[in-house]
Amino acid sequence: MDNFGKPVEVEVRDSLEKAMKILKQKMSKEGILQEVKRRRFHEKPSLKRKRKAIEARKRIRREARRDDR
Repeated sequence: MDNFGKPVEVEVRDSLEKAMKILKQKMSKEGILQEVKRRRFHEKPSLKRKRKAIEARKRIRREARRDDR
């Protein structure tokens, strides 16, 4: 999930506050904020494997739910 090379653009029309809110929503949706928090400290390899397994299970469940519709 390497989002650090992809720019996130927001157009400022009405006010800066609205633009900041939209930017935060986009960053949250793409998982950039979680990635920054996760990279703040070193993660042990065992914890990294565990986290990736949990993320994979969540992703599979989400895709299965979407396919059922």
